[in-house]
Amino acid sequence: MGLKGVSSALISFSIFLLLSSTAKAQSKGVFDVTKYGADKDITEALTNAWKDACASTNPSKVLIPSGTYSLRKLTLAGPCKAAIELQVDGILKAPVDPNQFSGGHWVNFRYVDKFTLSGSGTFDGQGKVAWSKSTCQKDKDCDSLPMNIRFDFITNALVRDITTRDSKNFHVNVLGCKNLTFQHFTVSAPGDSVNTDGIHVGQSTGIYIIDSKIGTGDDCISVGDGTEELHITRVTCGPGHGISVGSLGKYPNEKPFSGIFVKSCTISDTTNGVRIKSWPALYGGVASNMHFEDIVMNNVQNPVIIDQVYCPWNQCSLKAPSKVKISDVSFKNIRGTSATPVVVQIACSSGFPCEKVKLANINLAYKGPGGPAKSQCSNVKPIK
Repeated sequence: MGLKGVSSALISFSIFLLLSSTAKAQSKGVFDVTKYGADKDITEALTNAWKDACASTNPSKVLIPSGTYSLRKLTLAGPCKAAIELQVDGILKAPVDPNQFSGGHWVNFRYVDKFTLSGSGTFDGQGKVAWSKSTCQKDKDCDSLPMNIRFDFITNALVRDITTRDSKNFHVNVLGCKNLTFQHFTVSAPGDSVNTDGIHVGQSTGIYIIDSKIGTGDDCISVGDGTEELHITRVTCGPGHGISVGSLGKYPNEKPFSGIFVKSCTISDTTNGVRIKSWPALYGGVASNMHFEDIVMNNVQNPVIIDQVYCPWNQCSLKAPSKVKISDVSFKNIRGTSATPVVVQIACSSGFPCEKVKLANINLAYKGPGGPAKSQCSNVKPIK
């Protein structure tokens, strides 16, 4: 064989090895990170598996098998050429030291259509050290800590059976998404963890949170501006601060809120139940078409509340009323027990009174000092 023949043979053999390697990494559209050299730290292996799966013209799946892995800050971005699924069956652990992060996230999914995040796995933010250092409860200009998972501009997607645990900041942030469903989703963090909202939704349309369990140190679910058609159904919340629309009116040019539906949920041992909150004195906004129905409260403080003088840790001025206009709100079939004597508090803005607020079949018991149960209402226009 001449030199030219040897060279051709070597090239053919190299191509064969490359194709064999790709075949091993991909089996029937499944890209297993362990085939990409994943060891204790899977950051590079997951990045490469995602890149190959995203480039596939057929539906694909990236698989993280059972086991415990370290994962550094990571962005998994599209657009992908076909539907893509990330199945997490292992436990992913974030770096403990918050100084190892720059920016606001640990894992970020961006610009992916037809995306599924599934599996029996856990995103463990290991946030205990970060909570002890956080000043965010008292300082509005505090340094931002990383969120466990960000979904940015995701469309037609499903998050199913996944757990997020002990995030350093919000567990999940949803921004600019359309048609995204969380099903059998679990959020777990201690009740005293700092600023650990379960799921925060903002500037998104068609978000469904169903059959899920959220226990954390802040709002189980919080709703930011620009949210439309948010459906929260059969969610168990507690510990935490309840299910909150807002806070509203903190920033200029906030987009309207509309179409918030909370139904058939159970809230237990939280500092609030179902709540709409806006800051006084700052900026205007509009929130409408918000409905809370068939809610069970178990030992909940402030079970039903509209709070337009929301001012945590005195970080604002109470000299002027809220400029946020709230209308078309209903609270129906809410029952259970309250941990505070005021079971319904509707405190609307004196400058922009609430309109079309309806309450029906509210049955909340309170036994304790200051009882019996009572309600308070101010600055609400009567329904004609």
